[in-house]
Amino acid sequence: MTETPRRIVSLAPNLTEILFALGLGDRIVGVTRYCDYPADARAIEKIGGLLDPDVEKIRSLRPDLVVAFRGNPWDAVERLRGLRLRVFVLDIGRTLDDVPRTIAALGRITLRDAAAAALSATLGDKARAVARTVAAAPGKPRVFVMLQGLGLSTCGGASYLSDLLERAGGVNVAAGIRRDWLEYGRERLIQDDPDIILVLAPTEADFARSRAWLEAQPGIRDLRAVRTGRILRLDENAASRFGPRLYDALAEIAGLLREVPTR
Repeated sequence: MTETPRRIVSLAPNLTEILFALGLGDRIVGVTRYCDYPADARAIEKIGGLLDPDVEKIRSLRPDLVVAFRGNPWDAVERLRGLRLRVFVLDIGRTLDDVPRTIAALGRITLRDAAAAALSATLGDKARAVARTVAAAPGKPRVFVMLQGLGLSTCGGASYLSDLLERAGGVNVAAGIRRDWLEYGRERLIQDDPDIILVLAPTEADFARSRAWLEAQPGIRDLRAVRTGRILRLDENAASRFGPRLYDALAEIAGLLREVPTR
């Protein structure tokens, strides 16, 4: 491609956010129903979801570039390519260091290399600022991350959220389990007795329901984090999308952990 694409379809919310951050928002003609950030993304034509993109709808938008990730259905990607559409597929990142690589890849394919480099430099500054703060911290609180509405579903050591916790100065109690997400055992959580519970919740109302559920569970309500009122919300929208806002989530987590006394 010799010029920046004029009509882009994005098949994932994090890719949409990066495209906007690269100054390409006015060139996006189609996004998934989950692409709601920044606010301008909500007004863009919807092409289905992450797992059910409408191939015919995408074709009707006449894109000169479709950006996808490996979580999208491969048969849909192949059908799009069969329609002679230009499709660029990105890998799913595992650590925070993969975010600049994703940004650089999108910058190359859209000929926005300079904007990608500038964005990555800004994000790097944010990460270094957090690292300096963490280096001066007296200890590392033990943290349990809970996905709102799914029992004791948490992130294992293979998740980038576990990497985020470590960089923010915490210890993920489930880090020893090398999986992305898993259902954590109640007895194991009681034995871990974390200093803080972070609930990934999209709204305050969702968070309040999860907190009430934890406070009502036998055994769990006696955990240090519950007894001391250290059940805290983390914005699910920002923290669960592999894009620039992960650095804001990093700073937010670091700030929350600074308020937690270590043992």
